[in-house]
Amino acid sequence: MTHCKNVFEAILRYGHDEDFVPNEDEMFTATDAPAGSQEKIEVLRRRVELGQPLWHTTDRVDYSGLTGAIRPRE
Repeated sequence: MTHCKNVFEAILRYGHDEDFVPNEDEMFTATDAPAGSQEKIEVLRRRVELGQPLWHTTDRVDYSGLTGAIRPRE
């Protein structure tokens, strides 16, 4: 990737998100990672890198069944 002088030059050279068509291949699978977790963030990052849709229809949508560490207040 070469340096672009401005956003307009970058759009002319590489296109823009209006041209983006997500790729739903066999690697596009749902995740059970809860929202905001490092695991979920990593899954979303990987999806972007692979040109996949950001959200899967069967990704976890709540926090049911999860337990977390409880830290006493100071």
